[in-house]
Amino acid sequence: MSSTVVERNRARSGRARGPVRRIVTLIGPAFVAAVAYVDPGNVAANLTAGAEYGYLLVWVLVASNLMAVLIQYTSAKLGLVTGRSMPELLRDRLGRRGRLAYWAQAEVVAAMTDLAEVIGGALALHLLFGLPLVLGGLIVGLVSLGLLAVQTRHGQRRFEVVIMALLAVIAIGFMAGLVVSDTDWAGAAGGLVPRFEGPGTVLLAASMLGATVMPHVIYLHSSLSRDRHGVGHDAGRLRRLLHATKWDVGLSLVIAGSVNIAMLLLAAGSLRGASGTDSIEGAHAAIEAALGPWIAGAFAVGLLASGLASTSVGCYAGSAIMGGLLHRHIPVWLRRTLTLLPALVVLGAGANPTWALVVSQVVLSLGIPFAAIPLVRLTSDRAVMGEHVNTRAVQAVAWTVVALIVALNAALLVMTLSGQV
Repeated sequence: MSSTVVERNRARSGRARGPVRRIVTLIGPAFVAAVAYVDPGNVAANLTAGAEYGYLLVWVLVASNLMAVLIQYTSAKLGLVTGRSMPELLRDRLGRRGRLAYWAQAEVVAAMTDLAEVIGGALALHLLFGLPLVLGGLIVGLVSLGLLAVQTRHGQRRFEVVIMALLAVIAIGFMAGLVVSDTDWAGAAGGLVPRFEGPGTVLLAASMLGATVMPHVIYLHSSLSRDRHGVGHDAGRLRRLLHATKWDVGLSLVIAGSVNIAMLLLAAGSLRGASGTDSIEGAHAAIEAALGPWIAGAFAVGLLASGLASTSVGCYAGSAIMGGLLHRHIPVWLRRTLTLLPALVVLGAGANPTWALVVSQVVLSLGIPFAAIPLVRLTSDRAVMGEHVNTRAVQAVAWTVVALIVALNAALLVMTLSGQV
């Protein structure tokens, strides 16, 4: 081959790799948000679905992930196009009392999120080392404070790298069992066909779908994108950022969705009919009995990484919410302390950890409309978004998704209060 041809091929290769490198340098914010989709609150539901109903509800997780992609991209787009976070935009549209009330409900949502994550991390330390739950919760809080210090001292990019590393640990920990599990791949493919088998599957599907979108990461993602990429972009750079954001959201939620599906497949292949999978401790015991201590240990490590990463992100979200709605900021150590206390009280009171997780998810369901509805309204307003306003087709899909999420969360709330859950 002549030197001229070699040089031409190298030039083509460089041009091909250039856009990929640019996209890689721009991804990260969505990976932080994606942690919410593999938090401890999802573990028991996924394992229960597989253990009780096999591959029947695989389609629910696939549908959930598609919804999440739309919602998270929309939030990121809002921050990039306007140069402002969703809480900041809402502040301009609310009076003083409205801002305070809105902030209060959003802070409760963030606190309940943190409650679930700290409890999940404490359970992981108990499973791994036999630590008392209160001590485990305190350790989780202290370590998460260190993670938040990375963001405040070294910037968002370094924080993103740390969270992405934890997400990798989560993926390995929760997917390790799938390697040795006896998975029926034909059955798994059959689970992509939407269907139910009795009221029990409807109830479980409602809980899985209803908890798809966490309200705190809807608020947060607009802040993450704006803070990472800055404001005042020209038209060309904005288009490049929106293109990179599609990859960011897509890749991160493919990973998160794969982890959730892997947990269901693991349970369907190896835990079918096992008892106790409706609690994290019971699921861990069932995994150990079926697949051995090494896989159970990997599961516990994944749970610990999930708790640490998601509680840090939840605390970060609370700061973004307060700063945007009230233009007030408190030191990160104080916020960490305030949001940690409820979890420590619950653990110290001897409450059932799984029950506490369920209660936190019920409270989260109440916050969904306050986050999802304003998001679609803002991104469908040409005065806010300009040429990047949602198209009519996107608006139709977005409103359908929001209506479905709100309805399912409302149904889950009613069923929980009536004792059906």
